[in-house]
Amino acid sequence: MSGASQTPVVQGRLVTGADLEQIRELIAAHPEWSRRRLSEVLAAEWNWRNGAGQLKDMAARSLLVKLHQRGWIQLPPRRWAPTNRMRARVIALRCWDTTPLAVTLAELGLLEVREVSGDAEGREILAAALAEFHYLGHASSVGENLQYLVTDAGGRPLAAVLFGSAAWKCRDRDRFIGWSAAVRERNLSRITNNTRFLLLPWVHVPRLGSWILGRVLRRLSADWQAKYGHPIALVETFVERDRFRGTVYRAANWQHIGATQGRTRQDRNFTLHVPLKDIYVYPLARNFREVLTHGAA
Repeated sequence: MSGASQTPVVQGRLVTGADLEQIRELIAAHPEWSRRRLSEVLAAEWNWRNGAGQLKDMAARSLLVKLHQRGWIQLPPRRWAPTNRMRARVIALRCWDTTPLAVTLAELGLLEVREVSGDAEGREILAAALAEFHYLGHASSVGENLQYLVTDAGGRPLAAVLFGSAAWKCRDRDRFIGWSAAVRERNLSRITNNTRFLLLPWVHVPRLGSWILGRVLRRLSADWQAKYGHPIALVETFVERDRFRGTVYRAANWQHIGATQGRTRQDRNFTLHVPLKDIYVYPLARNFREVLTHGAA
């Protein structure tokens, strides 16, 4: 394998010399194919699927790009500039019932917590709420994710909760788990990040936030298993310490385990600087360390 002293792990998959040769032959045999077409065919030929049986063509595309960047294969030129269609998406504003809701949790009555990533209407309500009222905004949900919308008995939206990909690296979290870089790369999908949590601004119900987190966390791993074919062992979140005190997470029994170093979640080059954030985690499995460090040498 040119440029590699050992079989590398790329995109969570061992890539052998035979794999590289297969990819090169596929590219040579079909010079007219786009990168998207190559990734779809490669995923099918490898039968590369997630736990729910879906082809991992997006993972295959990312793998091909990484191999291209390392100089191990030569991909065809891009057909167009990567404009990121999700960022270009316009989230429609909605008319909200902004009547103040200041009652006790008991007085609020029956609530519904729905996972709406597969429900177009619910997904649009959640996206609109986050885009308009969350301080970080919201453009899209990419990769593995779950989206929860909380409504009252009359269907009035009260809260939105979004989970997505875990941070690639996080010193205090990685120390808390006790895994190596290689094991982290293999098992990172067993962690999810609570990227957004929003109580709509006219909702003033004591203890509602911790109640919602508790209700969602009790079903989160099973919902992930149903959608993606694998469970979740640990949930993380990052709370901007200059803005918030983490009160809702503490009330829901999340553990404060440290703080970030002022980098973004996906910054691997130590070039981006952001506000410091407190790190909270919530284990969904008693043996979460065993699950996450499985395969450690």
